[in-house]
Amino acid sequence: MFDAKKTANEIIEFIRNYYEEKNLKGAVIGISGGKDSAVVAGLFTKALGKENVTGIWMPCHSKDEDKNNAVELANHFGFELKEFDLTDIYDNYVKQIVQLNNPDMNDLIDSNINIKPRLRTATLYYHAAYLSKKNKGVYLVAGTSNKCEIYVGYFTKGGDNVADIQVLADLTVDEVVKVGEEIGVPYHIVHKTPDDGLSGLSDEDKLGVKYSEIADVLENDGKNTQEEVRKRIYNLHQRNAHKFYTPTYKK
Repeated sequence: MFDAKKTANEIIEFIRNYYEEKNLKGAVIGISGGKDSAVVAGLFTKALGKENVTGIWMPCHSKDEDKNNAVELANHFGFELKEFDLTDIYDNYVKQIVQLNNPDMNDLIDSNINIKPRLRTATLYYHAAYLSKKNKGVYLVAGTSNKCEIYVGYFTKGGDNVADIQVLADLTVDEVVKVGEEIGVPYHIVHKTPDDGLSGLSDEDKLGVKYSEIADVLENDGKNTQEEVRKRIYNLHQRNAHKFYTPTYKK
């Protein structure tokens, strides 16, 4: 049975040990208003102290609810939250793509969705470099992806899969929720329906499967999941295999 308290303590110790071993100082975390970034922020605040954690809220045609949750989370754990609005940057980016290519706008849907996490990742690393120089110690960008998302490739290459340290990558969504409850993440945030904040759809709507079904495939070989759903999950994993490694020619 999953022990949320034990796991939370182990993650906190994992962070502290790594920072001490590598002589690091702080962490920069993209705060979306959702459960994953909330749990990561809580864990790093407990591990490093609130003064060494900086959250970045990066709206891009985003919902007010997400901003309110981000602000509430920062106040709850006491870390600094900066707002870096990407809306105009994104709009200008799309405008230039349209001018260069005169595309059918339906052909840009996936490109438009995926450029947002790439812009956000660039913003996080920009801040990490700035804070490292300002505070005379290395700041890492903390990843927020969980095990279920990673398995089916539900992330953007060059975007939210890029990080310097991952603490949720071996936890299913349900386990993330339990750890969040254990460390005191506000209930309505840790139980918030997960979505990418980009497409207007929930994660499960976009994937066509439930996170609990992905977890069952990962932990029980899909014994409690219908065969049709199992196949879809395996197909998602295989279809997104190109995201997991870079083929490299060796002489």
